Order: sequence, then structure tokens, then C-alpha cells
Amino acid sequence: MSGDMGGTAGETVDVNVNADLNGGGVVDSGFAGAGTSESAREALNSLRAEVGKVVIGQDAVVTGVVIALLCRGHVLLEGVPGVAKTLLVRTLAAALELDTKRVQFTPDLMPGDVTGSLIYDAHSSRFEFREGPVFTNLLLADEINRTPPKTQSSLLEAMEERQVSVDGVGRQLPDPFVVAATQNPVEYEGTYPLPEAQLDRFLLKLNVPLPDRDAEFAVLRAHHQGFDPRDLSHVKPVANAADLAVARQAVRQVAVADEVIGYVLDLCRATRQSPSLELGASPRGSTALLNTSKAWAWLAGRDYVTPDDVKALARPTLRHRIRVRPEVELEGVTADGVLEAVLATVPTPR
Repeated sequence: MSGDMGGTAGETVDVNVNADLNGGGVVDSGFAGAGTSESAREALNSLRAEVGKVVIGQDAVVTGVVIALLCRGHVLLEGVPGVAKTLLVRTLAAALELDTKRVQFTPDLMPGDVTGSLIYDAHSSRFEFREGPVFTNLLLADEINRTPPKTQSSLLEAMEERQVSVDGVGRQLPDPFVVAATQNPVEYEGTYPLPEAQLDRFLLKLNVPLPDRDAEFAVLRAHHQGFDPRDLSHVKPVANAADLAVARQAVRQVAVADEVIGYVLDLCRATRQSPSLELGASPRGSTALLNTSKAWAWLAGRDYVTPDDVKALARPTLRHRIRVRPEVELEGVTADGVLEAVLATVPTPR
């Protein structure tokens, strides 16, 4: 993944995340039996491998989405059209045996089109609730920034409370429930930027880059040999919701030393004091960074978090939670660039 300063910092982190998970021999190689932490880890690493067979060259992004699943968080995928953002989500759902639905966000989409609404039934002479597409395990919110704020806000309660309220009645969403939203970073005409309150509800913002030459060659060869991205019947289910539940419990038990907790705190507080930013990371951001670091450490086969785990997840977890001052942005400063400077200046615990 290469590019200008606006993308390379975070993308480099994403590459390192994937490299560390794939290397070092830390991932369990044996199946330890159903329902154990070891078997759940093996299932989720098999999930990454299975998705990687279809979504070629985006292993780091796949890893990020798996981390979001482990943390019961939502993920914002940003990349130009044609880099397999939608295919990634559909393949992940198939390999994980989860129900998935897609909503194409457009300017005329209404909140009820997402959450569901009350429909009058002439036969029973009463109103009945008809569930919207949000009642699923993995919701693909395609081009979420193409719908007005009124409709964007229909996901706020769902993302935070795991429920939707219609006519004063709260209705619980399935578990697991994850929103995977996509947006195009190069086309802004006819779009509505997500408000900070909604951005803060995404656990991770992952940059989906163009593949390198070797990966793109593999994509072209697969299409030449008959690969159809609309037919995922060949995707093998390698994990399920039970594996995910066991994994989530294991992630919660990962140990974090006070020094590492302090490091997470200092990084987030440093963003609030940066002269280049008009908005730093909130306490929700520091909590998110702690949780994603624990998930990555567990995926890597460890039961404790290191400062390197925190560094690796800092940009994907915080880049959408901070706002660069407009006058500084005109000089070419980016959110990832500021986070790079923060990581370089905040002392790392030994």
C-alpha cells in the first residue's frame, strides 16, 4: 500500500497489523476443541484466510474488520470504487455464516427505509411493525455519505444501543450486529459528510487501497478463469456466531498493565493538546483504542497487550475521531500525519 501522506501512515499500520498476525509463529496451529479460546482463534484466523481467497490483496483490511467483530464495533471502509469493499463484507458474512443485508444510501432514502416502520394491515385493522434491513447481523451501509443527515441519524441508536425505537417502542437487534459502512474519498458532489457524533460511533476507519501489481494480476487471472463476484457459493463457512462469542469473551480477559493503559490515555490526551487539531480523541476513543489493542493481541496469540499493539491500532482507531484545523489542512497536514507525530512524541513505556 503506497500513496501520499494522506493515506500511507494509516495504511502502513494496517499492513503491519496483517504482517504481525501472519508472522512470528504466534497463531495456534492445532484445533483445541469446540468452545475454547484456542479453537475460536483458529476459526477466526481461518476466516481471514478464507476471505483472502476471494478479496485478494486486502488482507490488512480483512484483519481490521475481524477486529471490529471481536470488539462488537462498527467499521467505516473508505476507498475509491472498485477495490472490493462490498465484496469483502459479503464474503465475510458467508464465511462466518451470518445474515447480511445491504442498504444503498441515496439522497431520497428515508429513516424508515433503514429501521422499518409501522404498516397498516387492512385485514386486522391495526398497525404492524415491518422490520427494516437494519435487523440483520452484518449491515452493509453502502455509500453512507450520500444520504442526508436525517437518514444517517437513523443508525445512531442502532449502532450505540443495538436497538431501534419506532413509535416509542424499542426493538432489539440481533446479536452479533455490526455496521460496515463505505464511502468514496474522492467524490464529494452530492454527499453529506458524516457528523462527528456518528463518526465517533465507528470503532475503526480503514483505508482500502488500490492493490499492488501482483495482487491485481491475481484478481485479473481469477476473473479470466471465471470468477463471478456475484456468486459466493464457493465460499466455505469456517467460523460461526458461537466462535465469535467465545472469542469476544477471551478478548475481554486479555491482560493490560497499568503502564499500557496509561500509554493509551497519554496518546489520546496528546491529540487534545495538539496545535494542529481543533478536535482531539474523546474518552470513547481511548476506550476504543484499548479494546482494539486487546483484540489484536488475542488474534496474535497473546493474553497481554504491548505498547506496540497500541501503536499499530492507533491510526485506524483514532483517525476519524480527530479534526485537523482548516488552516493547517491547507498546508497538507492530515489526521494520520498528526497521529504519526503524536506517536513519535509520547514516551513509550518499557
